[in-house]
Amino acid sequence: MNYLLINGSPHKGNTWILAERIKSQILALSPQAVFDEIHLTDINLPFCTGCSLCFRKGHEYCPHHKTVRDIIDKIDLSDGVIFTTSTFNMQPAALTKNLIDHLCFMLHRPYFFTKKAVVITTTGGIGANKSAKYLAGMLRGIGFNRCGELPVTSHSWNAYKVADKTAIKCAKAAKAFDNDVSSKKMHPPTASLLIFYNLMRGMGMGCVKGTEYATKDGEHWTDPVRINRFYDAAIPVPFYKKPLGALFFLMGKLSAKFITVTYRK
Repeated sequence: MNYLLINGSPHKGNTWILAERIKSQILALSPQAVFDEIHLTDINLPFCTGCSLCFRKGHEYCPHHKTVRDIIDKIDLSDGVIFTTSTFNMQPAALTKNLIDHLCFMLHRPYFFTKKAVVITTTGGIGANKSAKYLAGMLRGIGFNRCGELPVTSHSWNAYKVADKTAIKCAKAAKAFDNDVSSKKMHPPTASLLIFYNLMRGMGMGCVKGTEYATKDGEHWTDPVRINRFYDAAIPVPFYKKPLGALFFLMGKLSAKFITVTYRK
């Protein structure tokens, strides 16, 4: 299995200690596993400018496309992603948030359906849970099939020693993650993901080619590979969930008749 470790912290501190622990435990379970790493401090990704070109025309028009494309390509080559970030003010670090901002177009056009992730966050006091949920929720929204969370309160500023209780949590998280990735099993989408996906699919019908504000979303959702599907073809959808997808697709399609996202041409 191929794993990608994305370090979203500005330094290698408490969170990195846990990341290396998870990595070593996965290697102990699966010696054949291959790891690659991205350290956001090293790639010099500029701040997202909010130009909306990724939404309107496609992410290849992003002024920072090359750097973002390199990250997307590395995720594409992986089977599992370990995403680490320290918690600042009960939210992911700015480096992580900046990457999230550059990938927000995927909330409109989810992509990483066959990928699985685990999010590791630490904090000296409070907020690790909130930070982990925020990041994991984003990853699920852009398609990740499964995303585990490992929030840890370290009670330390750069003098961190992993407590026995935390060591047990890490071992369980590493084993569960490696087992899930190695199984190659694709899990059905939750009801909330199915609702979100089909709302986006329906709303995309309001910006297809020929409309006043045609966007990349309209092109994406009318592509023959997905136009009549309730979720990505690689992911099983139980028959009893399909009516839910159909309902929210219609709701999204109807709302698109009354809500138009405009932009300066």
